[in-house]
Order: sequence, then structure tokens, then C-alpha cells
Amino acid sequence: VQLQASGGGLVQAGGSLRLSCIASGFSDSGLTFSDYAVGWFRQRPGKEREAVAAVTGSGDGTYYTDSVKGRFTISRDNAKETVYLQMNRLKPEDTAVYYCAVDARGTWRGRGTQVTVSS
Repeated sequence: VQLQASGGGLVQAGGSLRLSCIASGFSDSGLTFSDYAVGWFRQRPGKEREAVAAVTGSGDGTYYTDSVKGRFTISRDNAKETVYLQMNRLKPEDTAVYYCAVDARGTWRGRGTQVTVSS
């Protein structure tokens, strides 16, 4: 089972990006994707790993860290086994490697995706 992040890139401050977290291996492992909450995390240079946003398995509950509230939106499509992070009004301090996982320990985390916001 793995959650692979993609969609990062280089963007100017004020711009937008949409990250995708594509799950694989759930059905092969006898697991149901919609049974699991999924979070987006980021690792900024010189900073502790941070939980950015999370969504419940059904998609009806969300969490955002204060610094991204009103700018980022997390959503999921369980039929596609994908979780999205829409990032608007990006700031240079959002520059980080972003990854997705089902918990803060990074369970089933795949390779992250680099987001770079230039000023």
C-alpha cells in the first residue's frame, strides 16, 4: 500500500497549485481506501515536519493548520482513491516537500513532491 504525491512545481507568490495523492495497493491488500483519513504533511528546510491538512475517510471532515486556513483546500475522490490539496495564494514560506500519509508517522507514505514558491 502506498500514497504517492504529485503535482508540485515552481510557482510565483500568489499563484496556485493542486497536489494529488494517489493511493495504490489498498484493494490488493484487502483494505478499503474510504476507511482511512489521509493527511498532507510538509517538510520545510530547517523546520520540523508539519501536518498541513487532513480529511476523514468519508470526506466530510477536514483539518487545516492555521497558516494555510483560507488558502488551501483538501478534498478526496474515493472512487479514484485520490486525495487533493488545492493551494491558492501561495507564499514563499509554503516552499517545502509535500507528502501524504494516513497518519503523522508517515504510514504508507510514498515519495513527496517539491513545491517552490518564489517571491
